[in-house]
Amino acid sequence: MLQDDGASAPATPAAWAEPVATALLVLADGTVLEGFGIGQTGIADGEVCFNTAMTGYQEILTDPSYAGQIVTFTFPHIGNVGTNDEDLESLDAAPASGVRGAVIASAVTNPSSWRSSSHLDAWLKARGIVGITGVDTRALTALIRERGMPNAVIANDPDGRFDREALKARAAALAPMEGLDLVPPVTSRTPSEWSQTTWAVKGGYGTRKPGEGLRVVAVDYGVKRNILRLLAEAGCDVTVVPATTTAEEIMALKPDGVFLSNGPGDPAATGEYAVPVIRQLLDERVPTFGICLGHQLMGLALGGRTVKMAQGHHGANHPVKDKTTGKVEIVSMNHGFAVDPASLPETAVETHVSLFDGSNCGLTLADRPAFSVQHHPEASPGPRDSHYLFERFVALMRAGKPETEIGRS
Repeated sequence: MLQDDGASAPATPAAWAEPVATALLVLADGTVLEGFGIGQTGIADGEVCFNTAMTGYQEILTDPSYAGQIVTFTFPHIGNVGTNDEDLESLDAAPASGVRGAVIASAVTNPSSWRSSSHLDAWLKARGIVGITGVDTRALTALIRERGMPNAVIANDPDGRFDREALKARAAALAPMEGLDLVPPVTSRTPSEWSQTTWAVKGGYGTRKPGEGLRVVAVDYGVKRNILRLLAEAGCDVTVVPATTTAEEIMALKPDGVFLSNGPGDPAATGEYAVPVIRQLLDERVPTFGICLGHQLMGLALGGRTVKMAQGHHGANHPVKDKTTGKVEIVSMNHGFAVDPASLPETAVETHVSLFDGSNCGLTLADRPAFSVQHHPEASPGPRDSHYLFERFVALMRAGKPETEIGRS
């Protein structure tokens, strides 16, 4: 005990004030993760996945393949280079149905890039994306890795007022991803032409003159812009059509080739209307190239089946082996379903395989001019190891027609 010597006692320090949680991530099993709100206020729900890319958060958040999902970024520093009007991947530049929410570890700093035009917080608000920071994303990622991708509700209230029990009930009642066709909100409404080519530091995006290349009809299940840019860069005149376009309407455009795009949701659900069209195009022997959902739909059109993955593949650091060349590529991936190679006919030859888990990442047909890959050769974000696949598609189209017919009016 201290002796009272008559000296004045030191001031009592103020009580420690815990910061008030202004955002919650509530998992379907009742787990509640607290944090701080960013972006749109309100409530959103979806399936929680994690993405391991260290760059390209703006491209990820505008990728239509994330429709119906809440993206957890494993890289902690998200928003540090701000946002701009160029790094968008959804075809529609305006806010649209897509990613439901963003889960971030560290507080978002002010932008530090010469290309930035707005802070991530303002950009998320403009696009209606609910976000949360201050979450232990390493623990959340480990949970997803061990238990699979859970449904969840993400809520942002600046005053920190939440009905936690109501949020838990809402999360528990969400429908699973299996059986959901999420393509209708993200596909094009009408056909359009695409001529923009890839970006350069000096000059930005380029434009190619139409009418001089191979005619490609791109079926939009949620297509990414950089896929279309690389098709144009490879010398293609690209026409983008809605996901429900019939085979007759596609053939009326006299395509040299058909591209089947990426997209969200359960491929079996989208396949209800997409698979008959793809089967007819394959029977017409039109050169066909599919990516991601397009790959899965091609597998279904061949009589195969797709399966739900526990944690999916989402990131820009996935090793994939091209069995046709023996080379290993580091690729960008974003999918929660996979083609079961054992379900495919003998005419479908596996060309690519994931070196993480052995899952199928590509196929080619022995009897028809068609191939597809599960990964994203256009990257955005990610490495460019697989750009050659666009040239492979061009070569496939050129092999099927006389040179004098290329670029006909």
